[in-house]
Amino acid sequence: MKALVVDIRARVGQKVAAGETLVILEAMKMEHIVTAERSGVVTGVLVAADGMVEPGEALFRLEAATVESGSAIEGTDAVDRIRPDLEELNTRHAFGRDENRPDAVAKRRKTGQRTARENVADLVDDGTWVEYGALVIAAQRQRRSKEDLIARTPADGMVAGIGRINGDLFRETDTRAVVTSYDYTVLAGTQGTMNHLKKDRMFEIAETQGFPVVLFSEGGGGRPGDTDYAVVAGLDCRAFQYFAELSGKVPLVGVNSGRCFAGNAALLGCCDVVIATKASNIGMGGPAMIEGGGLGVFAPEQIGPSESQYRNGVIDVLVENDVEAVAAAKKYLSYFQGELSNWSCEDQRLLRSAVPENRLRVYDVRRVVETLMDEGSVLELRGGFGAGMITSLARIEGRPVGVIANNPKHIGGAIDGEAADKASDFMALCSTFDIPVVFLCDTPGFMVGPEAEECGLVKRAARLFTTGARLKVPFCTVVLRKGYGLGAQSMAGGSFKAPVFTISWPTGEFGGMGLEGAVKLGFRKELEAIEDPEARAKMFDQMVALAYERGKAINMAEHFEIDAVIDPIDTRRWILSAVRR
Repeated sequence: MKALVVDIRARVGQKVAAGETLVILEAMKMEHIVTAERSGVVTGVLVAADGMVEPGEALFRLEAATVESGSAIEGTDAVDRIRPDLEELNTRHAFGRDENRPDAVAKRRKTGQRTARENVADLVDDGTWVEYGALVIAAQRQRRSKEDLIARTPADGMVAGIGRINGDLFRETDTRAVVTSYDYTVLAGTQGTMNHLKKDRMFEIAETQGFPVVLFSEGGGGRPGDTDYAVVAGLDCRAFQYFAELSGKVPLVGVNSGRCFAGNAALLGCCDVVIATKASNIGMGGPAMIEGGGLGVFAPEQIGPSESQYRNGVIDVLVENDVEAVAAAKKYLSYFQGELSNWSCEDQRLLRSAVPENRLRVYDVRRVVETLMDEGSVLELRGGFGAGMITSLARIEGRPVGVIANNPKHIGGAIDGEAADKASDFMALCSTFDIPVVFLCDTPGFMVGPEAEECGLVKRAARLFTTGARLKVPFCTVVLRKGYGLGAQSMAGGSFKAPVFTISWPTGEFGGMGLEGAVKLGFRKELEAIEDPEARAKMFDQMVALAYERGKAINMAEHFEIDAVIDPIDTRRWILSAVRR
């Protein structure tokens, strides 16, 4: 028999009595189970139940006895047993699961769309998703019962959390991202009090941890029906500020399917890239706001349809459906996550015939980009806007690069206002996130004429130079054919000496301005002096030929105005010399 001595000041629980196998002390409002060094039963109680014991004071005597292990200790139930507290939690979570919301899921199927949770599950790697704020409900307790809110407003219409994306491709890289998705099945994906707070929380985490953000933006904007908080206008909401502050710090990916208006559209517009389905309608004001402003009555489908928003540059990547949208988001993020070890490319000999021998014949520069870069790696951005310029993210031997190419199929590759904006924005994106830039130059220069100037071309063209001068990443220029005037210089960061290298294919031709125009201006008097039209035309052609000979790529290289003229098959090798780090 041995006396058990305590080491804390505590009150003796009611169960202390002879023959008991469980002794509890209460200290600081917590119960402590007294554990003996050996198995036994209590005998010779030295302190009365409910009395106080001091450190070092004997509590009771223990007589050795065989006691079944854990038989009298609470909390040692079978591991598979679901306790009432856990059951309550599981029940709450169940309200938000798609399988328990068949009517909501059925509505999505009618429109050919997936649910918010289906999109998130497809985006995020299996087993990595952790959700924030899953138990919140709409702030409408003053007008609806709690039971109704739990059943009909799960997560207050926003699925938010952190998960890994493309982890199978980049095993050595931290691929975690913040994902926020408005849930259109809950109050039309509107921005409620609680989901605003969730956004604030997630955007702060994205900034402190440096995580990219993927935003599924479908929804109708601000919600007027919340009643639980005193709000007049709600203009002190921080979500828009917090999200905008992330721009330039982490990649921001916007994905939209269906209707997206007002505040939802404002957040979408803050993203570096906007990926949208063809069924999207995106606008800064929805039907109710337009009608309320006395501007007429419009159906949602009339406001910001996808074909219009793709043409004007709001939408960067236009896809058929939700499945393609998520795939595009994963591909876009991959360029900011690292290099790939596995890659392949097409037969580079195809590049030798990519530019026609006929110097006036157009060709498909997109095909050049696809052949030059790793197979399947090209993602074109803003394909519906600024047709004279092609901007794409791609890879070369697994390394991410940005590609900016003139498009000879549109006004001969001349750079107009839209093309200048498009290239400037893309350069800024690449520079911000450390992606080297490859310029593929084939331009007669900036677009000219009264109509071209109506769009403010002077400022827009100049921005190409200011943005190029601020590039913080390696960049290089490959002249495919035409390299004329200021337009060509803008495709080389402002000067042919600015890039890591400026090279040309044998098809390259150069000049301070287009050859035909230069001859007409420079030799106007001489040509006008020739009265015979046929003789004048013959003389003009001869002068153009001489100008072409003087400006051909080999002559440019002889004078060291460019670094080299190369066999197109060697282009990848040259680019790799610039982008390797």
